[in-house]
Amino acid sequence: MKNWEIYLIHHSHTDIGYTERQEKLMNYHKDFILQAIQILDDIHSGKLKDCEGFKWQCENQWQIENFYASATPEQKSKFEEYVKAGEIGLSGNYLNMTELVDREVLFSRTMKAKKFGEDIGVEIKSGMSADINGYAWGYPDVLGECGVENLLCALHPHHGMFPLYRKQQPFYWQGPKKNKVLVWESEHYHMGNEMYLCPHGGSTYMLFDDIRTEQAGGFRTSGIEETEQKELEIAQTRLLRYCANLEQEEYPLDFFPLMVSGAITDNAPPNALIAKRVNDLNLLFKGKITIKMVTLDEFFARVKRSKEKIPTYEGDFTDWWADGVGSTANAVKICREAQRKYDLCKKLDPEQKLGNSSLLEAAAENIMLYAEHTWGYSSSISEPWDSLVACLEKKKDAYAINANTDISRNLDIILSKLGEVSIDANKHQRYKVINPQPLRYQGTVKLYIEYWEYIDGNPLNPGAVIEAYDENTGERLICQGHRISRAHEVEVVVDLAPGEEKIIKLKQNFENASTIKNHAHIGAEGVKDIEVDGEYLETPFLVETDYFKVEFSKEKGIASILDKKTGKFITEDCAEGAFTGIYEFTPMKDNNPCEVRRQMGRNRCSIATERSTSKLTDIVITESGSVFVTAKLSYELPGTRYYSVFLKVYKTAPLLEAKVCLHKESVWEPENLYVALPFTAGEGETFVEKTGCIIRPGIDQLPGTCQNFYLIQNGLVRTGKDTDIIVGTKDAPLVTFGERKAAPIRLCDGNNTELNRSKAYSWIMNNFWETNFKADLGGFYEFTYTVFTGKHASPEEAMECCKAVNEGVLGFYI
Repeated sequence: MKNWEIYLIHHSHTDIGYTERQEKLMNYHKDFILQAIQILDDIHSGKLKDCEGFKWQCENQWQIENFYASATPEQKSKFEEYVKAGEIGLSGNYLNMTELVDREVLFSRTMKAKKFGEDIGVEIKSGMSADINGYAWGYPDVLGECGVENLLCALHPHHGMFPLYRKQQPFYWQGPKKNKVLVWESEHYHMGNEMYLCPHGGSTYMLFDDIRTEQAGGFRTSGIEETEQKELEIAQTRLLRYCANLEQEEYPLDFFPLMVSGAITDNAPPNALIAKRVNDLNLLFKGKITIKMVTLDEFFARVKRSKEKIPTYEGDFTDWWADGVGSTANAVKICREAQRKYDLCKKLDPEQKLGNSSLLEAAAENIMLYAEHTWGYSSSISEPWDSLVACLEKKKDAYAINANTDISRNLDIILSKLGEVSIDANKHQRYKVINPQPLRYQGTVKLYIEYWEYIDGNPLNPGAVIEAYDENTGERLICQGHRISRAHEVEVVVDLAPGEEKIIKLKQNFENASTIKNHAHIGAEGVKDIEVDGEYLETPFLVETDYFKVEFSKEKGIASILDKKTGKFITEDCAEGAFTGIYEFTPMKDNNPCEVRRQMGRNRCSIATERSTSKLTDIVITESGSVFVTAKLSYELPGTRYYSVFLKVYKTAPLLEAKVCLHKESVWEPENLYVALPFTAGEGETFVEKTGCIIRPGIDQLPGTCQNFYLIQNGLVRTGKDTDIIVGTKDAPLVTFGERKAAPIRLCDGNNTELNRSKAYSWIMNNFWETNFKADLGGFYEFTYTVFTGKHASPEEAMECCKAVNEGVLGFYI
């Protein structure tokens, strides 16, 4: 056997809310750094014997910020002293994230680590993450731009898997902007504990060996000395077997890292006795295996000294754990709105001279904390009634709510500097409209008249026609108004260059010049369902505009959508109509809510899963005007008490908007809810936007990654020869492609063009995981989708248009 070197990285895995209250864990991680400092003090003073070589690695920058928030000057000085001595390691990773966070916020937090290092005179070159199964392809660019050269990922393959088909290997990961990060793909972050390198902190989780069977009920000894001896024997056996297996697999190196925690739990404290165990084992192995506690920088320095050639890969490190967002759809919607407002604030106030920088900073921090990978307490599925489960869920939601509140306040401050005023008893219907987008915006802006307002001395009259005018030119603008809960919403058609502003005035016109027509037009009941040459129908069978011809059917609801410009259908000829609901329900075996979920593996359903499709019950044209016509489609769908689609077909642009509104029943069993997006542009490709990147699902991915679903930012693009179809997924970030049935998992090989062109589904809800997802999906929900067509120079340009439509332009009282 080779002479092996094991580089042991002692850290605490940050799971904000999995094991305790979020604010409690903030205190824990602050205190863990204090404990590490005390351990090092005691070793250097001689108070703590046989623990020489102890080192502590901070897993992320968030831990350090918590420490600095309340540490004394002496404690900070001591911390920095040990960092510079190489006995405490820093990390360039801010937190263990999902891909829900957008690039702007992620970059702002990651840059904090770089700045902290600069402030204390230490260059932060390495970062680590634990547990999470992936990162968007934009991550190496973010890390590279923040000076981070190395990333150690100790992922957890429960319901997930590592890329490149094996662990314990290095590779260079190159981002879309060509920034390179050296990645080491490691074992599970508690593998050091499974090797019994932590006294009284050993475990058996990933290893299925004879020791697992022997210790199934724990082992009993006569006391501390016998326990120590037993643990040393297990450590020797498992380490020797592990190294022997690496040799059998022709592992090319003679070293590897292991992560270890001070107790067999997430959010674990440091443990000085790990160093003693390491020293004892080194004596026993007599050089055959040498274990050394190190920081990230030390380990990566060793990797770079290796003569082994390290390959370079490009593509998405697709996250298997992104689906947690589907268990808290309403809070996710609030968070996504906060991210859009954050982006608008940055566009309107790039130098932060108008707004409040503290509010902007607080919003970014709360968005980051909400997008962090922990989606609930550990017993959220097994004991969903537990008080701590409910407490942690609401506190998790609070991150999204607080982010939305802070960024909304900041946006209000900016708009007030740009002329926005509060309502007053005698306000005029005068509005400023601003295009903050970096491209020309041709669409609508929504302006509001409160229900109590008088317009030019007359109360708001539902029989009057609302008119809009450009105050500067006097030009009358196309608009359409309708009543909402407490106001009259007026959509005004605008065409604005980047950064352009307009002043718009609204008035109501009481003149009604219409009279009865003397040809077959509309019946006494008010229904217009007779075909007339030169006029478009707006019926429960067909709605037509200059741009689209939308046909309905009993079987499919929205049966087809014809793009009149190209003469081609933009919907596939398939069983499911656009925005059809698909519900999946998996019965529980032996009334065990956890086991049925565990057995699904990397599928998100099973052979036993029951699948239902929404059935159309009615279609009604609810409103029509100069700007749009709206059809309400009502459906029956198991798992819901109400499922309707409000389809708005615009007359002024090739644009559709669909609002999927539903009342979800509460179910404990595993369930999924999808919305069909059967849009096609022919034989082109599909692109989705993820954090800091645009990828082709099934193609632009690391080998061996997840292609079952994707967490996206603004939407997806189907490119075609004559036109591109852009689908904005404003509220629901999860999408999946192709068949959803349980089957053997095919990992991505980078050549799955079949998947790339297959049907898309918006995955709006799930409670799949057996721990820390929200069990109860019951409640009222609304999800908004936009679909528009047009030819673009690149997928990037098309996605920028999608983002502009999701964010919109700003219109406010002046």
